[in-house]
Amino acid sequence: YKLNKRTNGDVGIKLGDKDHAPAEISAMVLRKLKEDAEIKLGDKVDQAVITVPAYFNDSQRQATKDAGVIAGINVMRIINEPTAAAIAYGLEKNKSGERFVLIYDLGGGTFDVTVLSIDDGVFEVKSTAGDTHLGGEDFDRRLVQHMLQDFCKKNKLSVTDVEKNVKTIRRLHAAAETSKKTLSSSTVAAVEIDALYEGIDYNGSVTRARFEDMCSDLFRKTFDPVEKVLRDAKLSKAQIDEIV
Repeated sequence: YKLNKRTNGDVGIKLGDKDHAPAEISAMVLRKLKEDAEIKLGDKVDQAVITVPAYFNDSQRQATKDAGVIAGINVMRIINEPTAAAIAYGLEKNKSGERFVLIYDLGGGTFDVTVLSIDDGVFEVKSTAGDTHLGGEDFDRRLVQHMLQDFCKKNKLSVTDVEKNVKTIRRLHAAAETSKKTLSSSTVAAVEIDALYEGIDYNGSVTRARFEDMCSDLFRKTFDPVEKVLRDAKLSKAQIDEIV
């Protein structure tokens, strides 16, 4: 695909010979989700609540609603992602008085942090911040580089030569993501890939301590947005009642 500037100022996404509006691309994703949900449930799905980042403006929210219509879904409501997280944890229940919740959302490609106030079941976004270019993929890339250098060192290969092999790098990315998940519950993750490059197998491992060390600067990058949302909400750390 490629991005084109449209006459109305929007970005058009060209797939093949056809130019699509962003809402049309979102609709393709929603349509696929709808189909998968129907297969799983064995029933028709025609209504949905869709979550969006807290910083989405009115036009972005309307475009998301439009995408639902194009996908054949009745969008009952658009809600903020941090609000959805708070509801999923039942934070609006059985508590009286105003409470402040900090939602720390480090996703696949973006990082969002939001402070919500919850008072008698009513949610209000007090502040939001983040980094639109920080997420799980960055951690995966660090692991890929670690595994690549380890493999090349063990087999006396050139990193430059090996990283030109697209299939090899793709398999390393898959192994990196699996290892990262393993390290959430274990202190070490074993890595075994058959015929990674020119028929050579790779057997290695990465410890949680090593992973945290190689990604320490990425973790530190999340500190500033957290401090910013507290400043913008005019709250101290002690005033935060819950963290998700």
